[in-house]
Amino acid sequence: MLLFLKSTSGKVKQYPDEQDDNKNNINETCCTSLTVWRKSLLFSCKGFTVIGSDGSLLYRVDNYTGHPHQIILMDGSGNPIFTICKRKKLGLVDNWLIYEGEVGENCSIKTTSKKPIYSVKKNLNIIQSKLNVLAYVYGGISEKGYAYMIEGSYANRSCRILDDSRRVVAEIKKKEAINAGVSFGLEVFLLIVRPGFDSRFSMAIVLLLDQMFS
Repeated sequence: MLLFLKSTSGKVKQYPDEQDDNKNNINETCCTSLTVWRKSLLFSCKGFTVIGSDGSLLYRVDNYTGHPHQIILMDGSGNPIFTICKRKKLGLVDNWLIYEGEVGENCSIKTTSKKPIYSVKKNLNIIQSKLNVLAYVYGGISEKGYAYMIEGSYANRSCRILDDSRRVVAEIKKKEAINAGVSFGLEVFLLIVRPGFDSRFSMAIVLLLDQMFS
């Protein structure tokens, strides 16, 4: 299956809203292109499998069931990279914390000695927003001045991650097979990462978007 996904990497479908903003689109020839499969390789688990351009297994999520309060992003060997925890706060806004490594089952600011490296807040004003902002990423637990912003539509697998200068650092796009007219649907898509941006962190953002908008 991994080689199958590699061999059918094919072309990236362009959408009208993307074509209107070509000046900020990523030049994919100089970027890392990952294939994200919304499926665990373990029979008894739901999750994600992320495959490199050479067909190697780069990242995986095997503990993804329903809408959990904790997700662990692992490398291909099963070593934890990030632990993503839902932050328990009053109100309707989804807030998540991202920790390095593994922090235990009931991770939170109060129950772990580790400090979160990022916090992510879902944007509730998406209907009124002209920029179609999905979420904001902040350094640590502060919500003053975002580090990154995600805009687009995760449901259509068409998103962009931008830094605080509005430069695109990564994109999510639909993936099509080489044969014309053949589509993988929504379960297999591309994560394109610009040089200098951490592909592991971009995959953590994908997991959060899936939690927020699936």
